Amino acid sequence: MNAEDTKYTRVEYERRFLVREDANWRDRIDPGTRVLDDKYLRDTRLRLRIVTDTESGHRIVKLTKKADSTSPYFRTVSRILLSPAEYTVLDAVDGDRLTKTRYHCTHLGRTYAIDRFDGELDGLVLCEVEAADLDDLMKAEPPDFAYREVTEDAFFDGANLCRIGREELLAKLASFRAS
Repeated sequence: MNAEDTKYTRVEYERRFLVREDANWRDRIDPGTRVLDDKYLRDTRLRLRIVTDTESGHRIVKLTKKADSTSPYFRTVSRILLSPAEYTVLDAVDGDRLTKTRYHCTHLGRTYAIDRFDGELDGLVLCEVEAADLDDLMKAEPPDFAYREVTEDAFFDGANLCRIGREELLAKLASFRAS
């Protein structure tokens, strides 16, 4: 368990970028892949998450709440670690699922998470970076495989992505290629 897993509430400073479909990001990933199974509970800002380390099989189960924010670049995030029994109780609540595989790469001294989505979102790859504060976050230069920043586009928030279909995703991506 790392330090991030034990923090209950923190401000998360984050930027997100689209990754080009034909990019060589797989050639630049660091060891350590995880599968993230999320369930966004309807009519709430709550997310159930199971993080599974693909090498060891170790699982961490969390309930997360992302508070509203005045900026898409930061928000307060609260987490509670759950037992499997607690997860089962909360998993009975209506929600929408999202599954992605998370990779990491190091670029210019920063760690970037690269998320490859499954299911209806197959083919979508997002890259994100976190920082200690807003000034540091805005200095982050994304890797060359990240071609478009989407931090300010709520379409790419997990709470939205879990509710869209394949056609809607493809139309959104096509609109970027057309511009």
